[in-house]
Amino acid sequence: MTLGDILKESWLSVSGNKMRSFLTVLGIVIGVMAVVIMVAVGETVQKQITDQFSSLGTNTIMIRAGAAQSAGVRTGNRQTLTIQDAEFIAKLPDVMAVTPVQNSAAQIIYGNKNWASSMVGVYPDYTIVQNIEIEYGTFFDQSAVRNASTYAIIGPKTAEELGMSTNPVGEIIRVQNTPFVIIGVTKAKGDSAMGSQDDIVIIPITTLKKRLQGSRFPNAVSMIALKLYPDADNTLAIEQITALLRDRHKLKDDAVDDFQIMDMKQIMETMNTVTGYLKLLLIAIAAVSLLVGAIGIMNMMLVSVAERTREIGIRKAIGARERQIIIQFLSESILISFIGSMAGLLIGVGLSQGIGRLVLGYNVPFSIWPVMVSVTVAVVVGLASGVFPALKAAKLNPIDSLRYE
Repeated sequence: MTLGDILKESWLSVSGNKMRSFLTVLGIVIGVMAVVIMVAVGETVQKQITDQFSSLGTNTIMIRAGAAQSAGVRTGNRQTLTIQDAEFIAKLPDVMAVTPVQNSAAQIIYGNKNWASSMVGVYPDYTIVQNIEIEYGTFFDQSAVRNASTYAIIGPKTAEELGMSTNPVGEIIRVQNTPFVIIGVTKAKGDSAMGSQDDIVIIPITTLKKRLQGSRFPNAVSMIALKLYPDADNTLAIEQITALLRDRHKLKDDAVDDFQIMDMKQIMETMNTVTGYLKLLLIAIAAVSLLVGAIGIMNMMLVSVAERTREIGIRKAIGARERQIIIQFLSESILISFIGSMAGLLIGVGLSQGIGRLVLGYNVPFSIWPVMVSVTVAVVVGLASGVFPALKAAKLNPIDSLRYE
């Protein structure tokens, strides 16, 4: 028999009992579909996390005030960093840009509208560290920091919520009865590892500390953000920063750091590892459906062997070899698995892409390897579930088969 004859015979056998074949194929469809969707979920989560950190860059480092833990007590809110710390860090050879950062919630008033937004006090290098681009206007310079000027740069969402025009440069907003002149609007960027960049008001850090917060420690900051040069060694830079801050804070050798350094590159690598394991777990859970589908194919093929015992006896009586009988039943098993795998692949891709884009608004990544997995599953599951029934059919005694009723 030629390959065409084998496929034709397999199709006639499979289509001969439509309901049983449909239910068997459905098991494979569900299994492959589950695997494809779980892969899409894992890759989407991984992409979202990578995009969050990529918006800053892997050469970005955040230093937060307060030790992570001291004598069993968390001390993360202690104001142990200062503006001067940031200025000394800026002198290190691997540091390209640095800014002290002080965050504060603020009620923004514009005309008869008000909006609760996030206010952040920074240096001009904040645009480099955060990869911020200005859509309209400009960013303040270092003289505005020295003079504690009442200049503000707002995000596009903040402007929208306050009912401002497309280009509100020159408009006046008020925060705690202090008027601020809008000198710039940032380009839409979305969320990042440091929060939303679209709903934000950026002002000089000295303005925030002196005019709005009135702190007893005007030089204290909650965080220092910096960006290294592209060819810098993150590990070496962190060691230099640690040594510098410990020396400035006069910490003894046995004292714990009173600050926390977060390397975005290391965090992103860790998160990618975690999401990789998560993706494998999701695939393993979905693979259980494939196992159930394979059992369904084996069950159908065993029933088919029992029903076609006389047919097998006649084939062997007129000269069919065991190898030909095995190939015939294996081809039927693979055909069922192939149909189910392809259908499951198409449905899985369609559902993941459709739900991701239309419902969740995400661009779900599509990789070629679910296609390769589906084809491999079609062959492997078909062979694995068809081998035992095919061998059983090939070993039947032709005389006993012809007597079978």
